[in-house]
Amino acid sequence: MTITEVIRRRRSVFPPVYNDRPIDKSIIEEILENANWAPNHRLTEPWRFKVFTGKALKSLSDFLAAYYQRTTPAEKFSEMKYKKTRKKPLQSACVIAICMQRDPEERLPEWEEVAAVSCAVQNMWLTATAHGIGAYWSSPGAINAFGELVELAEGERCLGFFFMGYTDSPHPEGKRKAIGDKVQWL
Repeated sequence: MTITEVIRRRRSVFPPVYNDRPIDKSIIEEILENANWAPNHRLTEPWRFKVFTGKALKSLSDFLAAYYQRTTPAEKFSEMKYKKTRKKPLQSACVIAICMQRDPEERLPEWEEVAAVSCAVQNMWLTATAHGIGAYWSSPGAINAFGELVELAEGERCLGFFFMGYTDSPHPEGKRKAIGDKVQWL
């Protein structure tokens, strides 16, 4: 595939359609290595990743479900959402926690480091797409308490979870409005 084809095929593909096929460790390493080549101002390389596979997916599942249960008021609690929250990591071959390490000297605005991490995630997504792996980035409220599950360095915080898995279903077709409606030539 050309880079244009990979970019245009990239979609959010959710855990309920993932199959049981594991993702080879070498592919996960390639996905992370490509993330490492994202652009970043002042070469701060702010991205950090925590990889959950195998039995570690159960600990993530338990954490997410417990967080939802303890932070949701009784009148808003949904047993269906609780079960769905618990099930998502277990339906995935791999979940990567997307974290950001803030530049200790704060030499640039935080938004630039968040943008760099986002570029790293786009590289991950494109690499997963090229390998026929479905993926999506989720940012539940539990990211704010992620340090309860894994140790985070000073100045590090979780920005979301990157769920991945192979699927037997074709990736959905993309839809975009015409670029001409979004560009002004001067």
